[in-house]
Amino acid sequence: MSQEYHCRIYVTLRPSVLDPAGVAVQSGLHQLGYEGVEKVRIGKYIELTILANDKTHAETQVDEMCDRLLANPVIENYCYEITALETTGS
Repeated sequence: MSQEYHCRIYVTLRPSVLDPAGVAVQSGLHQLGYEGVEKVRIGKYIELTILANDKTHAETQVDEMCDRLLANPVIENYCYEITALETTGS
């Protein structure tokens, strides 16, 4: 029996990769008077719901999705949170 899982995926650039978008945002924040802002890094946040037999299967699917499409494993890291959704009885 399949269970619905809610997944929150966070994709960030590896620390060794330059982040021109982060530099631009930091510069913009400084121009707005937020001088205390340092080391801005820009990433992606993805939410999705999947059906899986169990949490381990859901994690396997999310790892595959991230490796194949959602993140570039050469320059990005990812992490995720998976939560089982409540099922309503009929």
